[in-house]
Amino acid sequence: MFARVATVSRSGMANIVRYGHSHGGIPGENIPFSINNRFKLTAMFIAFFGSGLGAPFFVLRHQLLKQ
Repeated sequence: MFARVATVSRSGMANIVRYGHSHGGIPGENIPFSINNRFKLTAMFIAFFGSGLGAPFFVLRHQLLKQ
């Protein structure tokens, strides 16, 4: 029984992968931001990763300066 379910789901997934694409395969079409402007993309990456990597240091500085 489980083998039958696995076979059906595997073939169903193959059909979704094979025929379910709605995009033309253009690089960057399936991401939620634009990659056309190189400088804006660089600034967004710096802001995104910089905020996550810098947050612990700012929290530590805030805690050490608190009286």
